[in-house]
Amino acid sequence: MKSKPLPADPMIRELIRRAQNSTMNRRTLLSGAAVGATGLALAACSTGPDELTAAPDTSDTNKKIRWDNWALYVDIDDAGGYPTIEAFEAQTGISVEYTEAVDDNNTYYAKVKDQLSLGKDIGADAVCLTDWMVARLIRFGYTQKLDHANMPNVANLIPSLQDVDFDPGREHSVPWQGGFAGIAWNKEQLPNGIKSVKDLWSPELKGRVGVLSEMRDTMGLIMLDQGVDIEGKWGDDEFNAAIDEFTKQVSDGQIRNIKGNAYKEDLVNEDTLAAIVWSGDIVQLNAENGDKWDFIVPEAGGTLWNDNFMVPIGSGAKSNVEEMINYYYDPAVAAEVAAYVNYITPVVGAKEAAAAIDPELANNNLIFPDEETLSNAYVFRGLDNSEEQKYNAAFQSVLLGSV
Repeated sequence: MKSKPLPADPMIRELIRRAQNSTMNRRTLLSGAAVGATGLALAACSTGPDELTAAPDTSDTNKKIRWDNWALYVDIDDAGGYPTIEAFEAQTGISVEYTEAVDDNNTYYAKVKDQLSLGKDIGADAVCLTDWMVARLIRFGYTQKLDHANMPNVANLIPSLQDVDFDPGREHSVPWQGGFAGIAWNKEQLPNGIKSVKDLWSPELKGRVGVLSEMRDTMGLIMLDQGVDIEGKWGDDEFNAAIDEFTKQVSDGQIRNIKGNAYKEDLVNEDTLAAIVWSGDIVQLNAENGDKWDFIVPEAGGTLWNDNFMVPIGSGAKSNVEEMINYYYDPAVAAEVAAYVNYITPVVGAKEAAAAIDPELANNNLIFPDEETLSNAYVFRGLDNSEEQKYNAAFQSVLLGSV
């Protein structure tokens, strides 16, 4: 039975609208980026084969899904199991091999781009990557067209995300979760807290600061701290001022680590006492390790993003994945995931379902942002080909120099 769309929370609707509007300028991203920290090219000039053929769908006879995702990005119980995945398996008879294979977008793409370009199996049937990378894969023909008839619950997708420029009509992707990049710190070691990126450069934190290897998040926060509207018409001067600051803090030893999802271990073992981080991770770290960290969207602002489901061109399990997507778009299931991951859920009705689980959960600003939090969230503007290559090269050169 087809699910009936529910009214969207106005704050979530506005937040997602802003994210959508930013992606409308991202077509020009798709000819590629500079090399990543691994030194592997990201096929900057390639547009892929003229046409790739999707692998035959063997879902009827092969009841299995291999799902590549980021760390701490689905609900986990005390025994290390995945409750919603296990419930899906019991409900459908489809087994799920869940792997925390994504550390950041660039390194994951570097691992799979050669197979994708040939239309081959990459070892995953469902992958969750960020908007700008999803746009590239769709443009190159590396994803399969989804059958919405197999996903009636996708009618619960927040209206402003149902038709985005990089994927009109959501034919190739649907959102998984969204969130913020901001600052976290160890409350025991830094009882006075942190309010801004500038606070990360204080002498007491020398050699104990971490930042993200995602250029748009780290550079976005530095630029915001320097007074730049990252959604606006900034250019080389503004970016170069921020990269100069970034370079200085790395070369002076203020910044100790530049990582993707692995930054969490550095916070736990106290290699870093403060870091630029992703919002939901800190709630999970506190739950697992004691209430040791605080998180803020800095006074000058934080970045906003969405990650999305897609089926790679070489997967033979498209219908299985569609059944799983449909399952996760049930508001009750979405609320259960949100209760653990603490990211912004794209599912209308999840807030009401979350209130039934825990009223405080429905009031969590990291899942259902209020007006104050929303007003401080910015989307890194779309880049043209030249900017993408130039700015990524500058950022990656600092990363390589830090190794």
